Amino acid sequence: MESNKLINKIQDLGALIALIGLVLVISIISPQFRTIDNFLSLVRQSSINGFIAFGMTCVILTGGIDLSVGSTLALSTAFCASFIKGGMPVGIAMILALLIGVGCGLVSGTLVTKGRLQPFIATLITMTVYRGITMIFMDGKPISGLGDSFLLKFVGKGSLFGIPFPVILFVLVFLLFFFVLQKTVFGRRVYATGSNAESAKLSGVNINKTKLITYAISGGMAALSGLILLSRLASAQPTLGNGYELDAIASVALGGTSMNGGRGRIWGTFVGVLIIAVLNNGLNIMGVSSYYQSVVKGIVILIAVLSDRKR
Repeated sequence: MESNKLINKIQDLGALIALIGLVLVISIISPQFRTIDNFLSLVRQSSINGFIAFGMTCVILTGGIDLSVGSTLALSTAFCASFIKGGMPVGIAMILALLIGVGCGLVSGTLVTKGRLQPFIATLITMTVYRGITMIFMDGKPISGLGDSFLLKFVGKGSLFGIPFPVILFVLVFLLFFFVLQKTVFGRRVYATGSNAESAKLSGVNINKTKLITYAISGGMAALSGLILLSRLASAQPTLGNGYELDAIASVALGGTSMNGGRGRIWGTFVGVLIIAVLNNGLNIMGVSSYYQSVVKGIVILIAVLSDRKR
């Protein structure tokens, strides 16, 4: 019995052990990797995927999936850039962008709950539609010339006490999600919905409402990532966010969250995000081709999913 508990504990910490091992190996191979500046840059980069992955964790815990996050990011960013270029105050434009992201998530959630579509199909549809709307709205061209607003620059490039603001925001959002999922009634409903929807329904949990909220959260987090990117790039691109859903799902899987829902921890996703970031950063520093990077990430994800099935 004790040995089984030990094995389960090691499995739960598998992602963290993998992260530590990965950091040690890359640090030995490339001394440039272990500099403070590189670590700060690595975490700042990971925040973009991190916000999306946190929202994705909520959706997957309910037994769903959200393929539309990359397109939601692009659409909300495009509107935000357009608002700013049209003279709207940056703060208001950013709030509207977040609301657009939430709205996109609600549409996906409605297709799943009221339309009774499979989450994969529903979000595949919204992914395609949102990307198409973005292309039409932008006419396939980037939106730039957004001015030199302090707020716009600070969100993606600013620092507090020498720490990049996206890093600080990343940690704060992680703590918020940790609290909500572990300490609130809503968090328990999310786990109950993914674990056994019928039992949760009999226990008084509003399954559709819970799922709808998680999709809204996912859309809002995608929009937040878009704001970070908009700040850093100083322009909105029609292809922004392509493939981001894959890195987010990979981070969730690497963190130990079950793809069937009902089991997982947000801190695992946090570690999974860092694993993806360390892989990308380390392979870039070592000059590995992006083609090979995709292969390596695919193998890592395969190992994570097989490990989850074994558990």
